[in-house]
Amino acid sequence: MPTPMLYWINGRLRPEQEAVLPVTDHGLLYGDGIFEGIRFYHRHPFRLAAHLQRLADSAAAIQLTLPCSQARLVEAINEIIDAFPEENGYLRLMLTRGSGPLGLDPAACRQPNTILIASQLEMASPEQRRKGIKLVVATVRRQSADGLDPRIKSLNYLNAILARMEASRAGAQEAVLLNPQGRVAEGSAENLFIVRDGRLSTPRPIDGALAGVTRSVVLELAEALNIPAREAPLTPYDLYTADECFLSGTGAELIPVREVDGRPLRHCPGAIFSMLSHAFQQQIKQETQPKESI
Repeated sequence: MPTPMLYWINGRLRPEQEAVLPVTDHGLLYGDGIFEGIRFYHRHPFRLAAHLQRLADSAAAIQLTLPCSQARLVEAINEIIDAFPEENGYLRLMLTRGSGPLGLDPAACRQPNTILIASQLEMASPEQRRKGIKLVVATVRRQSADGLDPRIKSLNYLNAILARMEASRAGAQEAVLLNPQGRVAEGSAENLFIVRDGRLSTPRPIDGALAGVTRSVVLELAEALNIPAREAPLTPYDLYTADECFLSGTGAELIPVREVDGRPLRHCPGAIFSMLSHAFQQQIKQETQPKESI
């Protein structure tokens, strides 16, 4: 039986039938809002400070006033984690512009809404994590950074949804989105890494990649393991000729890729992915597991 979801809205935990917002909320009407996905392990949120900083930066970028302090958000996060029946899970933290009249101008939206949802999230099956997943390069493009900066983690995910639908039609598990210049941005919901000749590369935020929290952890671990790593412009050719490829994300954690557009990669899972995946799990334990049990 699936673990039930929990809901915290505007100050208190609510049963599912009360987890509602007005249909005039501009988050629903226009996608006007921001969010963060946060994993928790052993009832401890992983890299919470980084997630809350990115939330604050996204809010500042779209001129959305935070409805409560960061300390209050931390209290709310701990409250819903404590109430969740499992020690490990996933949180979706959302801020919407709030209720207002029809029309794009948000000036009349007086009170943003704060929403937390606690749930389980499995982005890949155990078999897919062992054997790797299939990617396709989507025809849907990531919006240019001069249209919507990818560092803003907004509620607007329609192009990612269309790309994922395209992947499903092709029998793949995930899609790669290119930017208008044909450079690789990221997956529909994850950052992307490739390995070639022992060097780790990942697309740049300027090319459409979200500055992912898990992406940052991977780069930190690569440095600690003396794996050469860089942000670099990538094209589909770089994916097709890579020795290894993998995805990273809060929901995904780390997932190996075995084929791109029908082209099998040389190694899956590869040696560098395996090193980083092991180090990532150790980092989670170090930061979240109670010290006496480590």
